[in-house]
Amino acid sequence: MANGSQGVTNNATSVIGAVLTTVSAVVFLVFFGLDLFGFHANPYLGILFFLVLPAAFVFGLPLIPLGIVRERRRRMRGLAPSRMHWPHIDLNDPRQRRIASIVGVLTLVNVIIVSLAAFRGIEYMDSTAFCGSVCHTVMQPEYVAYQDGAHARVRCVECHIGPGAPWFVKAKVDGLRQVLAVARSSYATPIPSPVHSLRPARDTCEHCHWPEKFTGDLVRSFRTFADDETNTEDVTSLRLHVGGGSDKYGGPRGIHWHIHPGTTVEYITTDGERASIPYVKMTDASGKVTEFTVAGTTPAQLAAGDRRTMDCVDCHNRPAHRFANTVEKAVDRALALGTLPRELPYVRREAVAALKAAAGEREAALAAIGETLQKFYRENYPNEDAARIVRASVTVQDIYSHNVFPKMKLTFGTHPNHLGHTDYPGCFRCHDDEHTSPDGRVISQDCELCHKSVD
Repeated sequence: MANGSQGVTNNATSVIGAVLTTVSAVVFLVFFGLDLFGFHANPYLGILFFLVLPAAFVFGLPLIPLGIVRERRRRMRGLAPSRMHWPHIDLNDPRQRRIASIVGVLTLVNVIIVSLAAFRGIEYMDSTAFCGSVCHTVMQPEYVAYQDGAHARVRCVECHIGPGAPWFVKAKVDGLRQVLAVARSSYATPIPSPVHSLRPARDTCEHCHWPEKFTGDLVRSFRTFADDETNTEDVTSLRLHVGGGSDKYGGPRGIHWHIHPGTTVEYITTDGERASIPYVKMTDASGKVTEFTVAGTTPAQLAAGDRRTMDCVDCHNRPAHRFANTVEKAVDRALALGTLPRELPYVRREAVAALKAAAGEREAALAAIGETLQKFYRENYPNEDAARIVRASVTVQDIYSHNVFPKMKLTFGTHPNHLGHTDYPGCFRCHDDEHTSPDGRVISQDCELCHKSVD
């Protein structure tokens, strides 16, 4: 009897299960406590503590009874016919009552641990650090641009994942596919913009921005610099008719007229980047419909295209992951901000040249940028302030680091930005004087529809 009923947990399977469960539970609880008090680890440790450890805990639990069953069967084969004996439970027996109490308490503790782990695991997977840092090489460009942008305090999930269980399940299924792509190195380089899976702007952008808000005209100054010795500055000021406004204030006008609730603009695009738009349909507040089509567009092309109702991201298509459109614009911005010292002779010209010449692996390219600038001033302006040259080198390297990612094949201008029309078609995708309605009206390219120069 002693051999058949005692020491059944003394087997390798049960011991392994007990060790896994105990160690993972203790380590998780310690880390959970540290996390509550603000001692946050890096994203990789977050995966370990909030995803891997709970999985080990859950995996270890069934090993304990599995080992007991296997041990009983092994002993039974030596003492009696091999058959399963269900335990006889008698709570009037003090020993069994004590064991049942212990099992009940431990079960409750286990449920609490698993619940905490699940809660923290979901919370962690919704964090910006998880989205941006876990797949470091793959998501590094988007994460760097996000941290530099105006929406750096908006969590990734607030735009990319909707509320409720269906969106959570969809996000995790997509995430599993992406994890497999990373593991197999089968992901696209660069990562394409997810234009077909983005949530509608009314569910994201319009939580903070709204079309009815009247903005009116705004004056913006655009600063550029010449490639001469003094880096001569040129300033162009424009009055932008941003517009907006509800019916209470005279109705919509200006650029934001396009997305006013009283106006519906639909279009068909025939390419993945939404750069080619041969058809536009406009429904005004009275319900009148006007259709504009580019000459030569066939019904088959329109049928094969993607029909969409215009919203914020059709113009603001890089709201949180913006990279410089060109090297020149990135350098001009640094000069305008003062991070690149204008006092250095030819610094604009040399910075642009160094960035365009940079090639190869990231570290080698950064080193080459620094050496190129240092060499130019060492040979041509030996008396120039050394600290200023170092500052210029660091700034140009920083421009490179925030816009060029060789492993992901991403550089200046890789992703088109449809806001404006200087580097990409942008507004001119529709405002080109070529979209014509049956009654002869066109979508005008008149500059003063959106802006005019300020003297």
